[in-house]
Amino acid sequence: MTDGLDPFDLASLIVAHDEGNYAEAVVPPIFQTSLFTFSDYDDMISSYRGEKVRPIYTRGLNPTVRMFEEMLAKLEGAEDALGFASGMSAISSTVLSFIEPGDRIVAVKHVYPDAFRLFGTILKKMKVEVTYVDGRDEEAVARALPGAKLFYMESPTSWVMDAHDVGTLASLARQQGIVTMIDNSWASPIFQQPIKLGVDLVVHSASKYLGGHSDVVAGVVAGSKEMIARIKAEAYPYLGGKLSPFDAWLLIRGMRTLPIRMRAHEASGMEIARRLQNHDLVEQVCHPGLANRLPNGLKGTSGLFSFIFREGVDIRAFADRLDLFKLGVSWGGHESLIVPGEVVLQQKAQPNSAHAFGIHARSVRLHIGLEGTEPLWSDIEGAIAAAS
Repeated sequence: MTDGLDPFDLASLIVAHDEGNYAEAVVPPIFQTSLFTFSDYDDMISSYRGEKVRPIYTRGLNPTVRMFEEMLAKLEGAEDALGFASGMSAISSTVLSFIEPGDRIVAVKHVYPDAFRLFGTILKKMKVEVTYVDGRDEEAVARALPGAKLFYMESPTSWVMDAHDVGTLASLARQQGIVTMIDNSWASPIFQQPIKLGVDLVVHSASKYLGGHSDVVAGVVAGSKEMIARIKAEAYPYLGGKLSPFDAWLLIRGMRTLPIRMRAHEASGMEIARRLQNHDLVEQVCHPGLANRLPNGLKGTSGLFSFIFREGVDIRAFADRLDLFKLGVSWGGHESLIVPGEVVLQQKAQPNSAHAFGIHARSVRLHIGLEGTEPLWSDIEGAIAAAS
């Protein structure tokens, strides 16, 4: 673990790539090339022997991708990081590097749906057992951990936004010699730095807040040099989920404004969550910021949360009446989005985490974008009125 950057120190974040300055450019270049040639035979053979670390083929190493990886590692307080073509590529490559057929994984309930499907399909074929446990119940976690190879966390969790004491859970696993891994996409490194809480590996869907503009699909994992080297040696080269130079460049651009964007998402998200909590037609709001206090290690909240309508509200009418909010499955960009729970419950892809964990049919997941609190609330109010 390294000290990393102050997540609110925008100046440090902007210059985090400057160790490799190119022609005094304020924006780093895109090395849009598939391969790199050698100056002579000795240069080539010494590179293949591993005597020098240099780009050979972009699927293995690319300078633009490396800039992003180093920037993310510094922000997470990790020793190293590795970029991927998607968040699921980062998750699957990391998990497959640390488990073998017949192993057991403990995972918190309400993990990201495609992570749940990975566990229930490919890992099931490998005879890997997965035990799901409520991450808020630390005693239940302690009982489930003995004999596990990997403890997979997400906090706050998908859809229901359960927030956990990540440091305590990581300590429980460390006492058992179990590798810990967490999806930190919701909070981003701005509001949660799990490495500093004792977690071994942190993954992100970089498509979300790290990119921030809904124009890139990517993933990343951060951790110790030793663990990242293991992923790089075992799963990364052969699964082929390599982050492209252009996508890495888009992520570098997005991360330069990450602290400012996260503050805006947090402010609008909290205000709209409070107003929904006080609305007569809303039964429950699932937002960590509405609790008496945030769990240890969570420094703020993002713009993604859900709420449950009371009976009698026409959710179809609500969704169709919205203007600024669009119907869309992702989140983390500048735009505001909704997903109704009853739609997710009808998804044919199996296994379906919404059924396994019990997503409420009257729930709606919101992502609060950057359009401004008052215009977004006006949009919600008008849609609720039309639906009631």
